[in-house]
Amino acid sequence: MIRLFEIEWLKLKNYKVFWILIAMYFVGLILILSSGMFLMQFLKNQGAEFEGIDPTIIPLYDFPDVWQNMTYIATFFKIILAFIVIISVTNEIGYRTMRQNIIEGLSKWEFLKSKLTLIIILSFAATLFLFLEGLITGLIYSTVKYPKFIFSEMEFLAAYFLEVVTFLSFALLIGILVKRAGFAIVLIFMYTLIFEPIVTINFEHNPYIPELIKSTAPFFPIKSLNNLISVPFQRYVFMEIQDFIAWKDVLIVLGWLAIYLLSIYKLLAKRDI
Repeated sequence: MIRLFEIEWLKLKNYKVFWILIAMYFVGLILILSSGMFLMQFLKNQGAEFEGIDPTIIPLYDFPDVWQNMTYIATFFKIILAFIVIISVTNEIGYRTMRQNIIEGLSKWEFLKSKLTLIIILSFAATLFLFLEGLITGLIYSTVKYPKFIFSEMEFLAAYFLEVVTFLSFALLIGILVKRAGFAIVLIFMYTLIFEPIVTINFEHNPYIPELIKSTAPFFPIKSLNNLISVPFQRYVFMEIQDFIAWKDVLIVLGWLAIYLLSIYKLLAKRDI
């Protein structure tokens, strides 16, 4: 794995777009995740109230709630990491780097493993960053700082790692299929944020769609990922939320991950590169 990582690192370390996207991801997350209390103070200054509650006392960063809050927000940024994977694989196809690697002795399976190594490292780095960000902001703002609360509900970080690995594997498949970075980025952007959400919303809320079809909505690729970490913020207006990771949702996502990896492997095995 170290050798494969070194190969990927040599390809990316001098690539400006890679560093720009990495900076966008981490700087964007820092700005969003760290500004919650400032936003609440701004809303208070503007006279805003939530069901009569002073917004500045909403415990956004209290342990253990901080883990679900932060991982949910971070899910919207994973598409930036997907762009990195797409650009990486489409550049290799476009510039014949992949073909050259195969000629020089790298098997197709090793090429796939090198891309999976990149995916795992990006996902681990993103998860580690969330852990550090949550720990720091929690220690600053949380009113509860006992270890049993700090380190409870860490399963949300594990779920986030699984979500990012699966989504980046989906991006890798799209990149290999489409071959062109621009088209692949537009496709994954449109599918993730527009096409599938419209379809699943119709499935769930359209009264003319049969119940059997409605029941398939949670099994769609992006919907299943979104179901891993539920929206947590309704709890602050005394609404019930899902504050745990459901095994059913994990199994569905693992199923999609297996489908993506198998599809990539079969595609590389059959394709003349």
